[in-house]
Amino acid sequence: MTKISKKEFLTNRDETGREVHTFIETGKQYFVEMIEPRGFKSYWGDIDPATKKVTGTYGAKYTGGIKAEDSLITKENGFEEIVAGKGASVHGTIVKMHDKWKRENGYG
Repeated sequence: MTKISKKEFLTNRDETGREVHTFIETGKQYFVEMIEPRGFKSYWGDIDPATKKVTGTYGAKYTGGIKAEDSLITKENGFEEIVAGKGASVHGTIVKMHDKWKRENGYG
């Protein structure tokens, strides 16, 4: 069991990119953080119709990711199995992990 609440983990989720994936049939939850790559910079804002350039960029806010040192997924917060995902699909990675967990724990 984690020492951090789901509500606390999901605070400012638009800014942090944190997600919790819950599988109804087993009740198992997977906490996910999007870690920014080195040199990450967000370039989004409003498009000026005359110049076609981004204006009013929101910079570091609402990047949908966090720096690795800001991660809440730590052993100190009660997370036992910490996995760095690979590949483009977070959902696909979690489904594979959950299918493996189900086989190992007598589900379906």
